[in-house]
Amino acid sequence: MSRPTVRKLAPYVPGKTIEEVQRVLGLERIIKLASNENPLGSSPKAMAALRHIDRLHLYLDDAYPELRERLAAPYGLHASNVVLGHGSNELVNIACETLLEAGDEAVMATPSFSLYKLAAVLQGAAVIEVPLREGVHDLDAMLEAVTERTKLLFICDPNNPTGTALPPDAWRSFLARVPERVTVLVDQAYREYMGAGTFEAADIVRERQNTIVLRTMSKVYGLASLRFGYGFADVELAGWLNRVRLPFNISRPAALGAAGALDDEEFVAMSLASNLAGKAFMYKQIETLGLQAYPTEANFYAVSVPVSATRAYEDLLARGIIVRSGDALGMPGRLRITIGSPEENAALADALEQLLPAWKAAA
Repeated sequence: MSRPTVRKLAPYVPGKTIEEVQRVLGLERIIKLASNENPLGSSPKAMAALRHIDRLHLYLDDAYPELRERLAAPYGLHASNVVLGHGSNELVNIACETLLEAGDEAVMATPSFSLYKLAAVLQGAAVIEVPLREGVHDLDAMLEAVTERTKLLFICDPNNPTGTALPPDAWRSFLARVPERVTVLVDQAYREYMGAGTFEAADIVRERQNTIVLRTMSKVYGLASLRFGYGFADVELAGWLNRVRLPFNISRPAALGAAGALDDEEFVAMSLASNLAGKAFMYKQIETLGLQAYPTEANFYAVSVPVSATRAYEDLLARGIIVRSGDALGMPGRLRITIGSPEENAALADALEQLLPAWKAAA
């Protein structure tokens, strides 16, 4: 029999796959805009690196010092500041396993990435959830929620599922007031998509102990299936995290693909240009339709709908367009939608225009 804590957990529910929708609905054309994947596919240099995989029968490097140094160097950090993970999701688990135990508290926003709560609860910690304010982290309220029992404070920037980011001045004021004993975990899985003048959380690591900053290769580099994430922390904290990390959690294919992707500046530039163009197009369509979306610094947006999010999600699904219902993400009345290719965005805009009269009539 499982632990009582496990029995109380709600399982993580990912977005539907293309194959699943095709099987159930029998549709030939499926547009997936649910999981914030790169519509351009994967980095060509990463794919080329994967063609040279060999020696899969051997346990090879578990430390990857050269790769960790490459990840750290742009931020004035070193390999000793880097922890590798089977996706950034695993690093959330590692942080909670390292820092939390029964009686501790973890402060986080709601709605935000659901795995923060799951990982903290599994360690027996009390979770203190602070509602967003107009889709953005309420930093003052989060600080008020910090007590003597608070060990870990999560901030997702840009926030998933709203796409919103905190301005640098708000960050600086907030960090000056967080007690030094509290570990601040900043999840910047979508950092590459953030525009000029936004906050670079990796800089905190050089200035503040008890800080963890997470990144992933799943989004802009298009390597979601390889599962490669990484985190930055001061040397002492990174050492504790690495003690908890499972040996060989990074596969050789994942490491090779990540190394190749880091060389692919052209693909990153194309991905960012595609995302900017898609965002501009969709926000214009959203305004024309009389809907509202939070300002996003990611490759997705959270848009309002005049009916329940579940109804809107199901109506789009029937047309072969997969999005995420805000009802499943703690965001009623909104859909979370990935910025797709020009063709995908146009198809979505057409579907929204066609469905909107019926939605308004039902409201």
